[in-house]
Amino acid sequence: MIRKQWSRSATYTLARVIVVVALVSSASAEWKEKVLYSFQGGSDAATPAGGVAFDNKGNLYGATTDGGSACPSPGCGTVFQLTPPAKKGEAWTETILYGFSGNDGSQPAGSVIVDAKGNLYGTTAYGGSGTCILLGSNVGCGIVYELSPPPQQGGKWTYSAVYNFLGGKDGQYPSGDLVFDGAGNLYGATVYGGGYGTCNAPYFQFCGTVFELSPPKKKDGNWEEKVLHSFKSGKDGANPNGGLVIDSKGAIYGTTYAGGDQKCKSDASVGCGTAFEIEPPAKQGGAWTEKAFHHFARSSSDGGNPSAGLILDSKHNLYGTTLNGGPGQYGTAFRLAPPSGKSNSWTESILYAFNDDRYGGDPTAGLIFDTAGNLYGAALGGGTHRGVIFRLKAPKHGSSWPRAILYNFTGSTDGNHPTASLVFDGTGNLYSTTVWGGTGQSCQGACGTVFEVEP
Repeated sequence: MIRKQWSRSATYTLARVIVVVALVSSASAEWKEKVLYSFQGGSDAATPAGGVAFDNKGNLYGATTDGGSACPSPGCGTVFQLTPPAKKGEAWTETILYGFSGNDGSQPAGSVIVDAKGNLYGTTAYGGSGTCILLGSNVGCGIVYELSPPPQQGGKWTYSAVYNFLGGKDGQYPSGDLVFDGAGNLYGATVYGGGYGTCNAPYFQFCGTVFELSPPKKKDGNWEEKVLHSFKSGKDGANPNGGLVIDSKGAIYGTTYAGGDQKCKSDASVGCGTAFEIEPPAKQGGAWTEKAFHHFARSSSDGGNPSAGLILDSKHNLYGTTLNGGPGQYGTAFRLAPPSGKSNSWTESILYAFNDDRYGGDPTAGLIFDTAGNLYGAALGGGTHRGVIFRLKAPKHGSSWPRAILYNFTGSTDGNHPTASLVFDGTGNLYSTTVWGGTGQSCQGACGTVFEVEP
C-alpha cells in the first residue's frame, strides 16, 4: 500500500494528506490550547485525516489515515469517537469505532459528517472492491462508508459501504468531507477518475469528478452514484478538493487544486487551480453544467492551488484559502463576490496574504465563520514553525480584515501541523486536529492530536 507523505511542492504526486456553529468570540491576545487526545499509533489511531464533527450529545468524531489493528503497521486507518468528561478538567475518552482492513476501505481521506440519526459518513482514498492499479498492485479505488450507532450505548457500530468506486468514469480516490442536501443526497469529489484528462499518469488515471449519491428508495437497497462533472484538466480544472458547499438553489461550489489557467505551472500540473460552480439541470434527469468562474494565477496579486473547499455567506460571497501565491507568496485567504450589475464575472479580494513569518503560511485548511462574520482558520509555519490558529476580523468600515493569531503550536505535546478546518462548540471554543505532535511515540513526528482552543 502506498503511504502518504506531506510536501508543500508535491501535494498531488502519488497521494495527498489531506457546519459550523457560528458564535461571536471574545477578543484576546492568545487563546488557551488543550489536547483532548494524543493518538498512540499501532492498534490505536494515528495521523488524523481531517477535522472533527460534533453530534447532538457533544461527542466528537473523526477519522485517521493510519492506525488500527486490521492491517499491518502502520494500519489502514480508523474512525474514532471522543466522549467528553463528566466533570470539567477530566480527560476525554477515546473509542475506536471501526478499523479498516483494506477490502472495506483503506486510508480515510477526510473527516466524517453526522446525520440527524447519528450515522457517520466519510471516504477512504483506497480499498474497496474496485480495481485500481498503482505500482503494479491493486490498491482499490476508494469508498464512501457509513457507520451506524448501536441500539444500546456501548454496543458495536455497524459498518456499511455506501459506494465502491471503480476507477474509470465513476471516479477514484474520494477525498475531503462529504455534504448532504435537504433531500438526503450526499455529494463529494474524487481526486482522480472520471474518464478525461491526464493527471499524474501513469500512477493515477484521469482528473477527478464531483459525484452525487442518492439514498436507497427501498429498505436494504443500494445507494445510486451519479457523476455530475468529470474534470478534463484544462480550463475547467483538475483534482477537486472536496469540501463542497451547496446554495439555496442547489448549485454546488468547490475548488480544484490544479487546472484552470494553462499558462500557470504548479508542481507537475498545468494550471494553479480553480473555483467552480456546478448548476443543477432545469429538468429532472438532465445534465449538470460546470463553470470554472475563477482561475487562480499563483502570482503577487492572486493565490494558487487551493487545498480546501469553500464556505458561503448570506450575500452569496464565497470564502476560501490557497496553499501558495499572493503578495507574500505563501498563500492567501480570499473572497469571491458574485456577479452584480452589468458584470458577468466574480470579483476576487485577497483578505490576507501569508508570508511564512510568525503569522504562518501555506494554509491547507478551509475557513469558518462566527456570527459576527469573522473568519477562523489554520495554517502551517508560525512563530515556532509548527502551525497557527488565526482569526480575520470582519471590517466594520473599509476593506481591511485585521489578523490575530489565537495560538502558535510548539510542536511537542500540544500538536504539530494543523491541516484541517476548525469547528465551534456551543460556547465559542474551537476544535480540530494536528497531523503530528502529541505524546504518541510509535509514529515518526508523533501520531497527531485532537485539540481545543478556548478564549
